[in-house]
Amino acid sequence: MIMFPFRQQVAEAENATFFTKEELNKLKADFKTGGVEKVTSLIEQKLSELDKPELNIAVTGESGTGKSTFINAMTGLQGSGDGAEVGLTEATMEPAGFPHPNFNNVCYWDLPGIGSIDFPADKYLKKMKFEKYDFFIIISACRFKENEAKLAKEIKRLGRKFYFVRTKIDADFDSMTKRGLAINEEIELERIRNNCCNNLRKAGFQTPSVFLISGFEQDRYDFNRLKEALEDDLPIIMKSIFVLAYPNRSVEIIQKKEKILRKRIWMLATLSGSVGAVPVPGLSFVCDIVILIAAIIYFRKCLCLDDSSLQRLASITNKPVKELKAVIKTPLLGEINKDTIVRLGWRTTVVAISAVEFALDFIPVIGSIFGAGSSFLMIYTILIDALKGLTEDAERVMKFAFGNN
Repeated sequence: MIMFPFRQQVAEAENATFFTKEELNKLKADFKTGGVEKVTSLIEQKLSELDKPELNIAVTGESGTGKSTFINAMTGLQGSGDGAEVGLTEATMEPAGFPHPNFNNVCYWDLPGIGSIDFPADKYLKKMKFEKYDFFIIISACRFKENEAKLAKEIKRLGRKFYFVRTKIDADFDSMTKRGLAINEEIELERIRNNCCNNLRKAGFQTPSVFLISGFEQDRYDFNRLKEALEDDLPIIMKSIFVLAYPNRSVEIIQKKEKILRKRIWMLATLSGSVGAVPVPGLSFVCDIVILIAAIIYFRKCLCLDDSSLQRLASITNKPVKELKAVIKTPLLGEINKDTIVRLGWRTTVVAISAVEFALDFIPVIGSIFGAGSSFLMIYTILIDALKGLTEDAERVMKFAFGNN
């Protein structure tokens, strides 16, 4: 029988952290009492929720610590000319929001530097409306000082998460090299970390954790460890959005994205299956095409293979867009429409299943059973294959762009 067993869908749902334990129990119970039709509403609701929540991340600290550089690194706008303004003087006079270029519900906020003439510490906390932010990155370019400690205490009082980040580690090492000093990076990093932690302990933070980073050398020091800490502390749905918003700087990041997107596929396939169970000739095929087109376009955006993402990557790496596109093997880069879907290697699957489905639509009971199963199977198979190809291409583009061949 072609019908894809619902128990396998539930098994995949249990591996998909989008659902809470309570939601999974309800999913199983609803299926037992009402079949695929009854669980469709929960899945539709969950899909609509996945990209709705807003994530507002505040980046704060004293003037000149590298807040704008950090934001540009996290959004993938560094070097593209579209990011936060970087300079030696205080460029931010009001909280400046920088929505992620591909995910407008993820926004980094560059807050004015605390302790500047315009924003003395005693007035800063009230003016910045700290309640609106989900968590805070407190940045210092040297040791953490009294102003940063005041910030952290206020954030803690509000019940928000915060992270201490010590930037410009690369600049510290460059300065030491220019002065002719011999450098043991491991020893120096430990010295800098201890200095920061000691100052934070004096300010009342008993077990501070400090991340040492360079905004320009993201593959070194603690940048990846910081990303993992931010990711681990987020709620389930926000965690997936945060990961999908990462710039593609490593194979590991791309593989994390692929795992998240796989978890969406079975939900899309189940929705297709529920439409396939409706005995209206041709309805299932039309809906399946819409689902496929929307999903493939979304996958390209998440994997940074859309035109805008490739253009930004070209600006950052000084590689022509044509060269980036030349390493892409999937035929899914251009316009995606019904003809594209049919022309691809899935023609046999699409046409064969849809033809049988169309014929059986006139036999109410058998048609509904087969329609639900065949629609699920077609969407699931096609999207898994498409995601595999797009993921492999994202890895090829990343390695070519950053010289990781």
